[in-house]
Amino acid sequence: MTVTCEIDKGVALITIDNPPVNVTGLAVRKDLMSALDTAEAAGVERVILTGAGRTFVAGADAREFDLPPEAPHLPDIVARLEAFPAPVIAAINGAALGGGLELALGSRMRIAVPGVALGLPEVTLGVVPGAGGTQRLPRLIGIAPALGLIAEGRTIRAEEALELGLIDAVEADPVSAARSLAPSALTERPAISALPLPQPDEAAVAEARAAAGKKQRGQEAPPIAISLIADSARLPLDEGLRAERAAFLDRRGSDQAAALRHVFFAERAAASLGQDGGVEIATAVVIGGGTMGAAIAYALAQVGVTVALVETDAAAVERARANVGKLYAEAVTRGKMTEAGAETALARRHSFHAGYEGLPQADIAIEAVFENLDVKRAVFAALSAALGPDTILATNTSYLDPNAIAEGLENPGRFLGLHFFSPAHVMKLVEVIRAKDTAPETLATVLRLTRRLKKIAVRAGVCDGFIGNRILTRYRQICDVMLLEGALPAEVDAAMRGFGMAMGPYEVQDLSGLDIAYANRKRLGWATKPGHRYIAIADRIVDETGRLGRKTGAGWYDYEGRTQTPSPVINAIVTAESSRAGILRRPFAEDEIVARATAAMAAEGLAILDEGIAESPADIDLVLVHGYGFPRWRGGPMHQAERQGLAALLGRLEAYAAEDPLSWTIPEILRRAVATGQPLEDLTRTS
Repeated sequence: MTVTCEIDKGVALITIDNPPVNVTGLAVRKDLMSALDTAEAAGVERVILTGAGRTFVAGADAREFDLPPEAPHLPDIVARLEAFPAPVIAAINGAALGGGLELALGSRMRIAVPGVALGLPEVTLGVVPGAGGTQRLPRLIGIAPALGLIAEGRTIRAEEALELGLIDAVEADPVSAARSLAPSALTERPAISALPLPQPDEAAVAEARAAAGKKQRGQEAPPIAISLIADSARLPLDEGLRAERAAFLDRRGSDQAAALRHVFFAERAAASLGQDGGVEIATAVVIGGGTMGAAIAYALAQVGVTVALVETDAAAVERARANVGKLYAEAVTRGKMTEAGAETALARRHSFHAGYEGLPQADIAIEAVFENLDVKRAVFAALSAALGPDTILATNTSYLDPNAIAEGLENPGRFLGLHFFSPAHVMKLVEVIRAKDTAPETLATVLRLTRRLKKIAVRAGVCDGFIGNRILTRYRQICDVMLLEGALPAEVDAAMRGFGMAMGPYEVQDLSGLDIAYANRKRLGWATKPGHRYIAIADRIVDETGRLGRKTGAGWYDYEGRTQTPSPVINAIVTAESSRAGILRRPFAEDEIVARATAAMAAEGLAILDEGIAESPADIDLVLVHGYGFPRWRGGPMHQAERQGLAALLGRLEAYAAEDPLSWTIPEILRRAVATGQPLEDLTRTS
């Protein structure tokens, strides 16, 4: 049984016990109805509804969203709680999210443990509340607070919920508190359905719509939720509930809901890495105190690791100390820690060293110096001499071959790549790169560390750029081809922003610096590489103008402060390259730009799967969503390709390849998937 009902002295204690987080799947819903039948037949005086373990109810079972709805439905259970002959008290022992909070809203009273999370975050899964949340919550706390919770998918703690009137009390033992309530306290408390309509708040609704258009651009669920909440001020409850349920059922089958569920489950799978095996890291050495190294050192210290940061000389040490100190100062400004706490952590968790002499022994050493093979090899040679033979050695390289970096290392089984994304203390993604000799215990220990850091770890094999930067390079290459054929940088960027990318490819290059990609192209020898369509535009910008992006005040765009404008200088270089190549420029519509760019991402992702660099399509999607601004609500390039149809993608790639064989190839795994009808995940498992 997923639900138990214990009756004692006129009180029915109904406990939801569906580990790990008590989601309201079909079995729970059926058992809840049975428990309520038992309580009603016994003629109890009150019902206490609670959860087993650390969760009240974490919401619906998202796996059921792809199946036809099956009775009993959650709205029916909430309605029954509200109309039950005896008052129902929700004893909220842990997180009450989504359907869990809707169950609580159907109860007469709500008592929660201190600090517990409450919310209706359905919009983050592409749906809206479907069991009364958009109608009952505004009646209880008002339109404006309900908008803040539902339309933004925000969760709050019990103390804030008490201030809002969402719950009635905060108690360490809510079940005991519910038992001890005087009968008068319950009879005086009306059900939410008996409360008057909330007061209309057109200003709050308009503000919520504007915020959704800015912060949740392209997402369909938030505006629908806002409309439902606004309608709660004019519709009778039963009519509002019908409208909400219809919207929920419509949204659960939508492309966006499917994409967001895909990312949710991929994140959950990634979060499970590091649960088993490996050992805890207590001490670390970080080499390089620039932006990346300082952020890695700071992140490690926040989870209790003692960090020795190594620089080349005394002046560089002071710069590194300042970089780390700045991160602590920012944490104090944001209210994440006190000034005294920051000073203590900086003193206790960090040491700074010029050179490798006298370094403390460490469980792991992470190299974060600039992208030069000889420099990185020299770092690891020095680390091998300074540290014990069992210290895990990790390179934070973005593109270079970890196997080449590790050549000559003693005990190469302890070596791997650990590619953090900048800023490393903020970005959740980290690519964990298996070098050819990486030992399983090394991988397990590093995954244990990434889990402790609360990172989303994606395992990858060795290739140029690994998963993310390899796809990024391909994406930029195809965008450059479109420049040569007729598009302009601002047009490509606008199209990709319209698709939902956080920034367009040329805006991103200006932010990171044109010299980074320039150096990589030189390293790969693109200008003379056989079988490769070389586009000289970006190299000409660096060679002829010295424009390196925002850091020089000009790049693909001209800049005045934070304002960017299309550059006549760049547009002239673009059109000149078209003329030099003998290409008659043509206009590109936004949808064609998006189609080509996303096809390039998907094709490169498929090649990565085919080569075994990524372990699953979902891993590729996680990298692009969390590392490169791919819209979460589209699910990532692999999910999107499958949702839109792999046969359609194959047709597009074949047409592109026929027109431009130097720029387009077709991964064999795509042909196999179309021929067999198998999902990419299945093909990946069997390849």
